[in-house]
Amino acid sequence: MRLSLWPNSDVKAAALDSETFISSVRAVIPSDPRGLRRPPLNFDVPNHTPYRTALDRTLKPARIKRLTERLEQHAGALLSSLLQRQQGDICTEFAAQFAAWVETEWLNLTPDTAPRLAATASAWVNAWRQMDAEKTTYFSTQLYDIARALLADRREHPQDPEQDPASSLLLERNSNGEPLEEIHLVGCIRQSLVVGVVAPPLMLGGICNQLSKDQELQQRLREDPSLIPAAIEEFVRLFSPYRGFTRTASKEIVLHGQTIKPGVPIALTYSAANRDPAVFDNPHQFVLNRPNIAMHLGFGRGRHRCVGQPLATMALQIALRSLLKNTKRFEVNGELQFARMPEMGIISCPLGFEV
Repeated sequence: MRLSLWPNSDVKAAALDSETFISSVRAVIPSDPRGLRRPPLNFDVPNHTPYRTALDRTLKPARIKRLTERLEQHAGALLSSLLQRQQGDICTEFAAQFAAWVETEWLNLTPDTAPRLAATASAWVNAWRQMDAEKTTYFSTQLYDIARALLADRREHPQDPEQDPASSLLLERNSNGEPLEEIHLVGCIRQSLVVGVVAPPLMLGGICNQLSKDQELQQRLREDPSLIPAAIEEFVRLFSPYRGFTRTASKEIVLHGQTIKPGVPIALTYSAANRDPAVFDNPHQFVLNRPNIAMHLGFGRGRHRCVGQPLATMALQIALRSLLKNTKRFEVNGELQFARMPEMGIISCPLGFEV
């Protein structure tokens, strides 16, 4: 038996109760057929704690602020070729590359890694969506290779753990005081690479499609960039690319009169919770400065709240601000293409630009 929770209150309660609803059995939909478990997403406490601590250490406000200027430069450079042509695909020609630069700067990878990461991650996710096991494994191995090479370098040349995720991970110890296992360190970096590169193009596709349909909102944000942070929060509520994550009941529980036995998987459908009409008025509409926007679950809740939330939010703000600043108008001028499982959203969004 498999169950799904969708009301905002139920999803939030389950996400906050990580002792009853555990992540170590399975955490994603669909699950990896090989049964691989990568921290921190697939771990429960106490095993989850050192990985989360290490990553959180490198995502403090001061670090995010230091990354802003360089990412603004990358955004401007990537947009320039599209704007010169006055058209281009915001997902494949900008967002995928920009997301790779965000990961490259955060992880302190060498600059030549960014285009390779963008190409590899794109090929991997396309193979996954097409259920091509051979290609999925091939490109996944390349992502693992990037993670292994990074960790090997940091062992020889450690950096400030406040500024460098790999160095921060190597500093941590498990509950027995032992260094974290290599396979899990590599898996943690690889998980960060995938999530950080796959999600932003889907988000920006949804954002640009919405702003293409609502030119009044587009112009309002262009004229008043101070509204962009609030707009991004509402866009995340509407277009968060992950339908949900899976938990497993660790003990017998009763939900809405139904008894759930230990070991039963339960899908937490964040996308439905974000459009729950009991919580959000006009849930399918964009509402700037929605009074209860903090109740959206686009980044999850609890111990497994998206660790990259500060970085992702900042990157989306930079991307949208750069796009609006350098255009007078943009609109969709081609056919939209949508993702299959496991993500949802727009994977190809051709735009025409007035500059």
